[in-house]
Amino acid sequence: MVVSVVGGGLAGSEAAWQLAERGCSVVLHEMRPVRTTPAHHTDRLAELVCSNTFKSTERTNAHGLLKAEMRCLSSMILEAADEARVPGGTALAVDRDRFSAAVTSRITGHPRITVQRAEVVDLPSPGIVATGPLTSDALSRSITTALGTHALAFYDAIAPIIEVDSIDTSVAFRASRYDKETSDVNDIGAYLNCPFSHDEYETFLDALLSADQHQGHAFDEVPYFEGCLPVEVMAARGRDVLRFGPMKPVGLADPRTGKRPYAVAQLRMETRAGQMWNLVGFQTRLRIPEQQRVFRLIPGLANAEFLRYGSIHRNAYVNAPATLSPYLSARSDPRLLFAGQITGVEGYTESAATGLLAGRNLARLLDGEEPTIPPPTTMLGALYRYLREADPRHFQPMNANFGLLEPLSEEVRDKRLKRERFAERSLADLAAWSSR
Repeated sequence: MVVSVVGGGLAGSEAAWQLAERGCSVVLHEMRPVRTTPAHHTDRLAELVCSNTFKSTERTNAHGLLKAEMRCLSSMILEAADEARVPGGTALAVDRDRFSAAVTSRITGHPRITVQRAEVVDLPSPGIVATGPLTSDALSRSITTALGTHALAFYDAIAPIIEVDSIDTSVAFRASRYDKETSDVNDIGAYLNCPFSHDEYETFLDALLSADQHQGHAFDEVPYFEGCLPVEVMAARGRDVLRFGPMKPVGLADPRTGKRPYAVAQLRMETRAGQMWNLVGFQTRLRIPEQQRVFRLIPGLANAEFLRYGSIHRNAYVNAPATLSPYLSARSDPRLLFAGQITGVEGYTESAATGLLAGRNLARLLDGEEPTIPPPTTMLGALYRYLREADPRHFQPMNANFGLLEPLSEEVRDKRLKRERFAERSLADLAAWSSR
């Protein structure tokens, strides 16, 4: 039986390799150069279109831990990255031309992989779809037909996510407006609220309006919708727009004063474990250093640790928790899997990691075995849990971060020691899982 993998990026290349290494005959479909995209410049597989770095290699960094897990699972993408590595400190930076050439050489040289250069418009089965954020219109229509009319989003409007232990709860308070909203975690309110005085709001607004914004690729330009405007665009419309919009304080009372604040920034719980909180309505195109500077002016967030930064850009992705199985297959077809950014993960490493697991799981299915997912104590397993359990109504793409992991059984206050414990547990649990 021949297996199809659609998309020759990081996820698709890794998936094809994992399938072939397990004895499957694979056809890897890549539409370039027959049909190009606004982002790519070559016909090579795994071409890096943005940064040339896979981020940190340190196990006490979330991206580094994910890489360590992938190395334990024999990632071909990381082997090619090591071969093309250039000086970058603790980051895995690569010569992008050498890297894509290394991946292309491995894939085209594998005796069980055939590369076909043509656009695919129908979903394969058995197969893996790993077409990334620039999925063609024709294939997007097929995905929408197969998974449902609201399965596919085309633009990210992402707000920052804050690590709960970095929020000052002597300032931020738990409550819902008029006590009408409910939380299945705690009945005293579904939100953390950061209350502003008049002067604090004016200082924050001045910083926001003067902050430097990211200018992306031409293909990344987003037609803003009124329902997901960048917070800085709303602020530029008038000094009271935010406090009559996402920062409205109505229905809330600051327990320190018993009075309604001048404005409020709200944070909503992102995961059931309560470690990650989304800054509601703060989708933004500010550069990362500016997000750190400006958003730490919010009362209660002076020491905020950002698990994800805000962004707005073009990105076709599936609403995974609403439409896919726990191992990211179509619910109507267990042998049609998805991998890479189209599943709702962000980042090079994350994309390759989902391709690795998709390839392994499809090979298992073809051998008559059940698919398996690492436990949520591992970074890879925690990413999959997020894609399975996130609220479909608010689903947004996610990158690797320690807030996704199952909490430690004991409290560890030292941040570095805590991350070392996370890494030790993760790699031990991954080894136990992979040996089964």
